Order: sequence, then structure tokens, then C-alpha cells
Amino acid sequence: MAKNHSSKIELQVELDDNRIPEKLFWTAQDGGISNEEAKAMMLSVWDSNAQETLRIDLWTKDMPVDEMKVFFHQTLVAMSNTFHRATQDEKMTATMKDFCDYFAEKLELKK
Repeated sequence: MAKNHSSKIELQVELDDNRIPEKLFWTAQDGGISNEEAKAMMLSVWDSNAQETLRIDLWTKDMPVDEMKVFFHQTLVAMSNTFHRATQDEKMTATMKDFCDYFAEKLELKK
């Protein structure tokens, strides 16, 4: 029998005295990432028993608003791609991508 492989993703959050994130770091050894700094993160976990999504959204207090807008746009585009890979639903994927284009246009992200 083949041995199962286990992979770990680690998150480290440094907080100020008011428990506001000052620094975020992540490690994913299998992906070649070791203690890499980030300014924002979004993590969603599906709880099958409760049939609900659990979320952690964090950003550092020095995350610029203009970068946050780009981060959201890129996350929405990535979610559209993931939705397509998971469901093969072409029609809804196209609708999601249309919204991503609209989002970028309204925020003047696309030149």
C-alpha cells in the first residue's frame, strides 16, 4: 500500500497591543514558501455538518486601500476560475467573470 502524504500550511499573525494585525506570514513547504510576508489574507473553510462557510479575513493596518481593491478583484477572478473547475458550470462562470469585469471597471482597475 502507498503511504499517504500529509501537507501543512501555516499562518502566523503578529498583533499590536489592540490585537490589530501588524504582520502576516505564511508557510507552505510543499509549495516552496517559507515564512513569506503578506499584507492580507482570506481563508474560507466549508463546515459540512453545519452546511456553512467559516471565514478568516485579515489585513495589516498598513495595507493600502488601492492594493486592497486589487486584492479583492484578483480574489474574485480566482474564485470564478475555481468555481468553474469545481462545477463545470459555464453559464454561471461567465456571469461571475462579467461581474469581475464590472468590479474592475467601477474601481478603475483596468486601464
